[in-house]
Amino acid sequence: MHRTYSMRQSRAPTASQLQNPPPPPSTTKAGRLFGKGSFGHALRRNAGGAFGPDLAKKLAQLVKMEKNVMRSMENVAKERMEVAQQLSVWGEGGDEDVSDVTDKLGVLLYEIGELEDQYVDRYDQYRVTIKSIRNIEASVQPSRDRKQKITDQIAQLKYKEPNSPKIVVLEQELVRAEAESLVAEAQLSNITREKVKAAYTYQFDALREHCEKVAIIAGYGKHLLELIDDTPVTPGETRAAYDGYEASKAIIQDCEDALTNWVESNAVVSSKLSTRSRTLSQRRRSNIAARNEGHDLSTQDAPINDGSSWVAHRDVDSEEEEEDRLDSDAGHHDESRGRTQEPLAA
Repeated sequence: MHRTYSMRQSRAPTASQLQNPPPPPSTTKAGRLFGKGSFGHALRRNAGGAFGPDLAKKLAQLVKMEKNVMRSMENVAKERMEVAQQLSVWGEGGDEDVSDVTDKLGVLLYEIGELEDQYVDRYDQYRVTIKSIRNIEASVQPSRDRKQKITDQIAQLKYKEPNSPKIVVLEQELVRAEAESLVAEAQLSNITREKVKAAYTYQFDALREHCEKVAIIAGYGKHLLELIDDTPVTPGETRAAYDGYEASKAIIQDCEDALTNWVESNAVVSSKLSTRSRTLSQRRRSNIAARNEGHDLSTQDAPINDGSSWVAHRDVDSEEEEEDRLDSDAGHHDESRGRTQEPLAA
């Protein structure tokens, strides 16, 4: 019998992928030393905020926790595909209708696993964007530290040597440091808002597409179940011959077409705001537009190049880069991903 473990032999781009090209594979998919089990998760979560500037510690921990989430989703996707294969293997020895339907259900479940694998790649877009906020936070820390250091020096001199000429020099340095800090803080504020909106737009768009497609598969799965004759029979009675092979193939083809042609503009589920929510949201947007009207913000985020206080932390990613290096070294020992058995000829 024709046993299949994947919906399509050839993977042509879907309408959604043509409209929004898929991102590169997630960085978490490489083989890793501490990738499996609770030990690796706990290690990343607890060590995430242990290093680096104080300002970036909380977000660094969030980034590490999100890596745990992604690796958990990877495992779920892989195991779901294995379950789909096993369902088809188990059903092969059953009656014709059960055998055919479980085979086709395995196809649908395998497709869900592949969708989950694709969702991990899009989820990584969100994580990388959030990570960029952590990097800018780390870069702002030196300007804060310099301003605080000068302030402490002035206070110490005023206590020990009130008439010291160094106080005037330090006060001038403090004025410059405060000005530089204002620019740095403004950059942080602007970039944080921009990146938060971009990051969670990536996540929610990916989540919406994933859930809509899973719902499509679930619907066609229930259509497949209708092909099983569950009418009770008496002992010795023979069931009618199964004649649903063409129907099951057609249902699979319909499901494939629905997934291939899905685009966000055709999403069935929509989030409708109440009149009160819509009014308050519109008022908020109008207030933002009114405040920004007439202001030219094109140059306010110009980079600081004097090297005095805006010092980028080159080691801000050292912990994660080291982990990724270990992951890469262990990559040859990781199991292969994706389909493990190609469709067989009838």
